[in-house]
Amino acid sequence: MIRTFTLCPIDTPSLKLVILRAEGIRPEKRHTAFKHIVIMLILLAGIFLLHIIGIVLLLVATIDNAWWVTETVSTDVWARWLLQNGVWNYTALPTGSFYPEDYLQAVQASSVLACIFSGLGIFVFLAQLFTLQKGQRFTISGVFQLLACLCIMIAASIYTDRFHLDESSGWYGHCYILAWTSFAITFISSIIYFVLRKKTA
Repeated sequence: MIRTFTLCPIDTPSLKLVILRAEGIRPEKRHTAFKHIVIMLILLAGIFLLHIIGIVLLLVATIDNAWWVTETVSTDVWARWLLQNGVWNYTALPTGSFYPEDYLQAVQASSVLACIFSGLGIFVFLAQLFTLQKGQRFTISGVFQLLACLCIMIAASIYTDRFHLDESSGWYGHCYILAWTSFAITFISSIIYFVLRKKTA
């Protein structure tokens, strides 16, 4: 059904008003439809921002050098920095029981995969807004975010369970905290994507 629109001028003592009248659509229905569009746009902007925050936190947690820190040592999943004469010096991670190679590689791979999955998810999110039909949108982004959530959870869990268990002089750094924070954000983001899919079905 094709709806036609006419512009209807109304004279008032002070000015001329121009209103848009849509045949077959009541003004209150137009207002409700416009309100729903605005709410959806705000929701999409919010989920996009939440996704970007998740990606940034994942990248910082993976790249930065503060998973475990002491007064003179700062360690991440790739290397460690030692404070000597006021200068931080890059050194390789110690081998052996302190950093079991298999577990370390699992943490590294899971962290990188979390960043990759979340990054792919944001591009898919933008693409599917214009390419997929209703009922199919947001599903792929939700899956990517869920995979990123699982990967960073695996990385942080292994790190918690296998590293620095006998060290009492240090503490978990901000990257470790950001890893768990990004886990929560990516999980919430994936749930929102799946909810949006049902809303747009």
